[in-house]
Amino acid sequence: MAAGIPTYSLYGEEGGEQREFWVHCETIAARSSGYRWEIGLHRHESFLQFLYIRTGSGDAILPAGTVVLQPPCVIAVPPGPVHGFRFSPDIDGLVVTLVPDRLGPGADNAGPLAAFADPLVLALDATAADTAYLETTFFRIAAEYAEQRSAREQMLEAHVATVLVMLGRLLAPALPEALPDVNSARVRSLNDLILKHHRAQWTVEDYARRLGLSPTHLSRTVRQVTGRTVHDLIMERSMEEARRALLFTGHSVQHIAENLGYSDPAYFSRCFRRQIGMTPRAWREEERARMRNKQPDPDV
Repeated sequence: MAAGIPTYSLYGEEGGEQREFWVHCETIAARSSGYRWEIGLHRHESFLQFLYIRTGSGDAILPAGTVVLQPPCVIAVPPGPVHGFRFSPDIDGLVVTLVPDRLGPGADNAGPLAAFADPLVLALDATAADTAYLETTFFRIAAEYAEQRSAREQMLEAHVATVLVMLGRLLAPALPEALPDVNSARVRSLNDLILKHHRAQWTVEDYARRLGLSPTHLSRTVRQVTGRTVHDLIMERSMEEARRALLFTGHSVQHIAENLGYSDPAYFSRCFRRQIGMTPRAWREEERARMRNKQPDPDV
């Protein structure tokens, strides 16, 4: 199996030298049409992406599961998490890619980006005035990005700031009361470690030792911030990688299990079934059949 999930330097581009930027904007169709409207599972190490879906349909494949897109909506994907997309050929929308470190003072996990610490899909009310204003602002970003007019950078900064504030306001009623930032930071550090070491089958004690905490303290912190256990986070990452390999490679279940650090394929299959609800082979067959049914007719 290829070494892990691809990490893109920019949406759809792997590696390579690129000019420095802090914002990039293009239509969803501009990229996804070249991939038969499907962007496989991948991650970005340094970018925050917003996808504004105006019309069409599709799925967002996120760590928490697959979300059916119902326009108008916004997808937010922060740096790090694995994600992918499936779009209908009539999709209409934009992708805005940002470098969080370049967004100015306060653009950190305690500031305007706090609402986007995890991938999410925000459904919008098509009849609301705020939705119309948000859509207009997204497309103003696209227009400013495409044209080399005077004060372009200042206008882009203003429009991006407006999008961040409006999305934060729309999300506010759904967000839990903010937890102490130190605990949230610890969970983010844990997730980074899980991303790097889950194939080594690290235990809760291993992760706690690396973070300088007792296993009990780490477990309590994770439960407070996420409502889940450390084992849940480890298993979710492992099963996410398993789904990617089952869907996008032809390797056997045994090969995939071994690559993920499972010495016993039967135990891996039991873990997969507990998490996903079916065996790895059954999930692969069902998901590939669903993908074949979604492929556009080449004769159309």
